[in-house]
Amino acid sequence: MLLPETKEREYRFKLALRIGLPIFALVIALISKSFISNYESLDTFFYIEITLLIAFSIYFIFYIIYSSFDVKITDEVTKTFTREYLYKFLKKEIKDNNNYTLILISVDNIPDINTLYGIKNGDKILHKTASWIGEFFEEKGISNFPLGHIKGGDFIIGLKGNKNLYSAMLELMLLKSENFKIDAMEVKISGAITDTYFSTDLDYLIENLFELQINKRNSPQEEDINPSELESFVINAMNQKRFIVLTQDVFQKDKAVFKECFIKLKTPQNSIIHQKSYMKVINRLGLMLEYDLMILETIFSKHALFGEEIIAITVSPTSLRNQNFLSRTKELLEANTTIKHKIMFIFSEREYYSQISRYNASLKSLRNMGVLIAVDRLGSLHTSFLYLRDLDIDVIRFDALYIKEIQKKEYVNILDGLNVMAHNSGVKTWMKMLESKESVSFIEELAIDFSQGNFLAPLVKIYES
Repeated sequence: MLLPETKEREYRFKLALRIGLPIFALVIALISKSFISNYESLDTFFYIEITLLIAFSIYFIFYIIYSSFDVKITDEVTKTFTREYLYKFLKKEIKDNNNYTLILISVDNIPDINTLYGIKNGDKILHKTASWIGEFFEEKGISNFPLGHIKGGDFIIGLKGNKNLYSAMLELMLLKSENFKIDAMEVKISGAITDTYFSTDLDYLIENLFELQINKRNSPQEEDINPSELESFVINAMNQKRFIVLTQDVFQKDKAVFKECFIKLKTPQNSIIHQKSYMKVINRLGLMLEYDLMILETIFSKHALFGEEIIAITVSPTSLRNQNFLSRTKELLEANTTIKHKIMFIFSEREYYSQISRYNASLKSLRNMGVLIAVDRLGSLHTSFLYLRDLDIDVIRFDALYIKEIQKKEYVNILDGLNVMAHNSGVKTWMKMLESKESVSFIEELAIDFSQGNFLAPLVKIYES
């Protein structure tokens, strides 16, 4: 039984008690008083009155209970929480738990099902999908979690803990749903996940879920790759050095001052593997150092293709702390003196590295070689703020959240404060994902040093192997 159904029963039982107990207490008190004071003089009419009183009391209680069903906490079709009750429940959960995750599960083709098979079948799909969601999580050892119907084919799930605990579970669910059918009707399911690390405001969290889902649907789709084949494709791409390098110009005022590199791996059939897919495999296989060195060596060998601007490359923080990576970077710089002072390493990480003096020494050695150091996602990851404070770096890049929310005064104030703090520390600032003239003007008004986005310059393929 799902938690909403359990809560519904509890709700009805408590309601019956609240209504019934005062009435029965009054009846019992009346009867007791009558028996004590008038035991010998009671006639038949008294017993008829008591019987009628009890009968009308029972009728009244049932009438109130059933009329109160207009105040429901479960949706009639799906048997999950109603939107109103779910919001109330989740707000309390978020308040009581420091880390909390919300998952959006959507039946994308519910309008088509309603049209082709009728509304009743659409209702059946929603109900059985909700049951399937509950069964899936119960199989994973998660029970008594809030599940609510928001609108159309959209359900929201609340789970305790941060999203890292459930991201792989959501991916597995979506993978299993590819062949999901109910009474021979195909059910197409999609999902998105967020947690209170993004915000503790429930409305913002739910808006973010739908935004993530829309972005996922609108983004260019890579060719579907069987998960069992993905690992071998990634290994093959690295062994054969089969990848594409794209760049996007980054501007200081009206001048392009450096290029950020974006990498996509290629399968043996020349299909594209995007970073969001292959990075998980590389991390799982422990190949991050090999990957970073492969990209670095290619950039150095093909640096003439990039022009005169600085080349910005995203590098894993574990590689930056690895002596082999530092040694190889030094060798490449000594062999290619023309690229000295034209390389920038960008990094970010969720967990703060405790041996900060050792970390700073590694970065200092890179800076002495002529490498610029940039920390990413300031304002989103707490570690980025700490690294701005504790590390000797050249550039800090703000999280794109702030440019998406420029209409919010509090976000503007935060961004302005972080920008002033960085400048006071001698660090230049950088904002990406500028998609309009208004956003560019906003960045200029705040005196942020570097600007990047599709409004300013498109992605350009520089190299393919």
